Amino acid sequence: MACDEGLAERIRERLGTDPDITEKRMFGGIAFLHRGNVAVGVTGDDLMVRVGPDTTEQALTRPGTRIFDMTGRPMRGWVVVAGSAVAAQP
Repeated sequence: MACDEGLAERIRERLGTDPDITEKRMFGGIAFLHRGNVAVGVTGDDLMVRVGPDTTEQALTRPGTRIFDMTGRPMRGWVVVAGSAVAAQP
């Protein structure tokens, strides 16, 4: 499955030119790393976001979110936002 390149481009624009941010193809999509640690990414049409274990429950109250689980083992501190819930920016 190809990832949503438009969403990836919007992330690139938001992250700007910070030299600590790198981009890597992984998870069947694109991940954006901060100092080598994945912070956010695009998999398929969805946005995956590291929110931290202390704010996961709060993040899951937002529309279109679900726990990040690719292998049957949920990843603590991560959520996925459905592409349909990620508003297009002008």
